[in-house]
Amino acid sequence: MPLPPPPRTAGRPEQAADVVCVGETMAVLSPPDHRPLDEQSTLAMAIGGAESNVACTLAGLGHRVAWLSRVGDDPFARRILAELAARGVDVTGVETDPVRPTGVYFKDPAPAGTRTHYYRGGSAATLMGPDLTRLPALRHARVVHLSGVAAALSDSCAHLLEAILVDRALTEDTAGPTVSFDVNHRPALWQGGTAEAAKSLLTLARAADIVFVGRDEAETLWGTARPDDIAELLSPAPLIVVKDAEHGATSYADGSPTFVPALPTRVVEPVGAGDAFAAGYLAAVLENRDERARLRLGHLAASAALRTRADVPVLPPRAETDHHLTLDDTAWAGTAPR
Repeated sequence: MPLPPPPRTAGRPEQAADVVCVGETMAVLSPPDHRPLDEQSTLAMAIGGAESNVACTLAGLGHRVAWLSRVGDDPFARRILAELAARGVDVTGVETDPVRPTGVYFKDPAPAGTRTHYYRGGSAATLMGPDLTRLPALRHARVVHLSGVAAALSDSCAHLLEAILVDRALTEDTAGPTVSFDVNHRPALWQGGTAEAAKSLLTLARAADIVFVGRDEAETLWGTARPDDIAELLSPAPLIVVKDAEHGATSYADGSPTFVPALPTRVVEPVGAGDAFAAGYLAAVLENRDERARLRLGHLAASAALRTRADVPVLPPRAETDHHLTLDDTAWAGTAPR
């Protein structure tokens, strides 16, 4: 399969977003230190959601981004909307539900890694559905970004992703946007377990223009561990990116692999690193960069996320990241992020 065509611009309003991210964002409550939740007397509040994490990082990289979702009529929603807007994300298309609440989750630090406890059942975002595809913001975007998290929230959310990815509801009148999909398997959200997740996520991934998947989650879902085999499994998706944690990432453009090693990074917390990688990669797609540069910008964004407890990293200036994209392979491998 050929690469997805360059992002469409004909007939787009000037104010249209380069990328529209669709999914749920929640209030995040977390301890101020490394001790577990049951030892805490105070918690700090932030916001977090896979798709809005991507939106914020893309905005930080200089691109015009919008986030579409539903939130409750509550203080958590007001915090979410204010923070996303402050980060440069357009939230004017977000719908407020007067009855259902905004979702909340808690971070619980532990020596084996941070656990998350979700309280999102029946949230406002679970009522997202295929009617969202009528919004001009989606139809005029250059890229629409989705993730497997939303597919697990409710039947109506799953139908929304199917409408965009499988039924191509955004291409009825025009060529439509390029659709990006991060598999983002969250086992706790799938009531039917791994078997249900494996079937649904494979269908969605194969229908996307750009797919992001972790090597470890592909092994869990489909028993497929080698990047080459994962790319073959996800065919006919024309552009597949397989992330392999600290080892690196391989993209398959029209079946041709490009591997870029990850940067040596001291990990503070892994939450949000995959979202940052996707944002960096998509930013480079929008900038018409080659595969090596796309993977490098993904790694740079992911490395910044790994070095912070926040879901969205503070990125170096673009002059600095752009310099890293031009290094030879030896210099790149020796790069030590600050």
